[in-house]
Amino acid sequence: MRDWFNAQKLNVFLWAPIFLAFGMACYFSVGPEPSIVKLIASFIIGTGGIILFRKIPFVALMMSFVFGFGYAGIYAHIKNTPQLSHDLHGVEITGRIIDIDHTEEKMRVHLKTDDYGIIRVSTTDKMELKPGDIISGEGGLFKPKPADVPYGFDFARHAYFNNLTANGYIKDIKMVYTAKTDVYSPRQYIKTKSNSFLTDALLLGYKNALSTEQRDAWNTNGVAHLWSISGYHMTLIAGWLFIIFYIIFRCIPRLVRRVPARIPATICSWVGLVGYVFISGGGVATLRAFIMATLVMLAIILGRAALSMRMAALAFITIALINPYNVMRAGFQLSFAAIFGILWLWTCVKPNLPHNKILKYIYSAFLTTLVATIFTAPFILTHFGEIPIYGILGNLIFVPLFSFILMPCVIIGTICAIMGLPGPIAFAHTVYDHLYGIAETVANFPFGNLSLGTPPNVSLVFMIIGLSCLIFMRNVDKFRTIFTRHINVFISIFLISIGIAIWMSSPRPIFYISHDHKLIGAVIDGKLKFNKTHDSGNYFAFDNWKKMNREKTGTENERIPKESSVYTISRRYWKIIYLPNFSSVSKNIISMCQDPEIKYIASYFDIDSSKCTTKIIHGGAVVYKSGHIDYVPSNRLWHNPPE
Repeated sequence: MRDWFNAQKLNVFLWAPIFLAFGMACYFSVGPEPSIVKLIASFIIGTGGIILFRKIPFVALMMSFVFGFGYAGIYAHIKNTPQLSHDLHGVEITGRIIDIDHTEEKMRVHLKTDDYGIIRVSTTDKMELKPGDIISGEGGLFKPKPADVPYGFDFARHAYFNNLTANGYIKDIKMVYTAKTDVYSPRQYIKTKSNSFLTDALLLGYKNALSTEQRDAWNTNGVAHLWSISGYHMTLIAGWLFIIFYIIFRCIPRLVRRVPARIPATICSWVGLVGYVFISGGGVATLRAFIMATLVMLAIILGRAALSMRMAALAFITIALINPYNVMRAGFQLSFAAIFGILWLWTCVKPNLPHNKILKYIYSAFLTTLVATIFTAPFILTHFGEIPIYGILGNLIFVPLFSFILMPCVIIGTICAIMGLPGPIAFAHTVYDHLYGIAETVANFPFGNLSLGTPPNVSLVFMIIGLSCLIFMRNVDKFRTIFTRHINVFISIFLISIGIAIWMSSPRPIFYISHDHKLIGAVIDGKLKFNKTHDSGNYFAFDNWKKMNREKTGTENERIPKESSVYTISRRYWKIIYLPNFSSVSKNIISMCQDPEIKYIASYFDIDSSKCTTKIIHGGAVVYKSGHIDYVPSNRLWHNPPE
């Protein structure tokens, strides 16, 4: 056993990002906001503990957890993004455009305003806008909302860490000032000249360039990542640039006698990536991939292994320290889960490959895709609630086609379009049409997406630790039995099984209510139904609640049967009553407070009564079959930021 523990010390650094991320995630997931004193104390204790106990690895790892908790909290307080205290309607909005995202029906415009800070507004006005322009118009602004379910996606938190004060809409836009030059003008120039949604999505980083129908088809094929500029695109661009510059520098004998060709080729490739980040809008996923690529290129220049567990761990820690909220982002979790899984496959497992080159490529692609799918599955379920069944097939088909056919066609076509030659970009669209036809065929296969609901946090933690044990635990070859030689595999299976068991046995809510009490949902005969079929103020709640109930999203929203002036959700021994209007409150509140069968009272209006405080629901919540209630956190720093 001592040999085994000694062996683990060699991989302590690889565990550091996991414990650091758990500490940061713990801060973002706790209930009431911790005091700043506790956060500073955690930061100091964690920092001191890592330094003092660096030679006692397992203690140092616990200190990294404490450090992560304090660091994330202090970062959140320093961020201090202002937010609206209440919704505003019919207000005059004036601001400078700092970014634009185009969709089929409207534009989403990020404005920097004097009155409201940085806001995101949508508009259906058909105007030629570009970053740097100053516009004004009438609109409405809404306070960013908390999650729809406990531990679900919290848009208020997302807005807080993305510097957004509010979101809303603007109409009747007037141009106050037209920018003549702007740092974003190359991006806008390329967009205008190419006039192609392929250029917008794959090169310029516009997230909503695809239609909803097309995006759903690619999601079902498990290749949504191909349409978000991240590590895949950085790898392609960097790889192509490196090959081109490497060939060029190899043709300069005087240079390569003094300096290996890989060094100037890598430097030139990095400069090219900087330009790519610039024209692609510099989104969060793009910057994260750029940081990772920078570390890899630095390793190449220094003659170190470019892709290794330690390099991935260093990139993980660097990106987490730059912005602790990154550990909560789906892109960050999916990227590093796939990276660590693939590195484990090719550096630790080292599978035997066929000698035939074609079979070797196919087998390698299959194994890589399979491992990436397995390692990212817990995070896909956590963020999306469903698994694309044909994800492995989709990646095997489309990743090589995008890499070697579509992306080169789009790049060449965009360059030619800028030069006034529209033919190549039209050819790229023809290629895309054929690929999309294949994607539609696969998407129409039965059971394209399997709705499994979102696993609870405890279940996710067990699965993450299980996968981490599989990757980072070192085996001792001199041990005699299969169990002791491969203890990491058995521990991993055990922990993942516990996580799955907790997830499968976790009860699902039978009643949901939004934070503003305008929307409720109830499970009736196994089917989730609502008090209304549409609600623009809680647009995403319909699908989020369906995911939690393991139902298919995007389906018709059925109505709850209404009895007289109230909604009644009955269970065997208790009831939940929802009062939709003022008259139902005034007529029924006293009798309901006295009724022992009524477990909870929810109202469209925020009501209170000293005689039945425990019955009245305040804020967003879910209720389980047992009668237990879980409130959606709305008392964190990003829900009530300091003024």
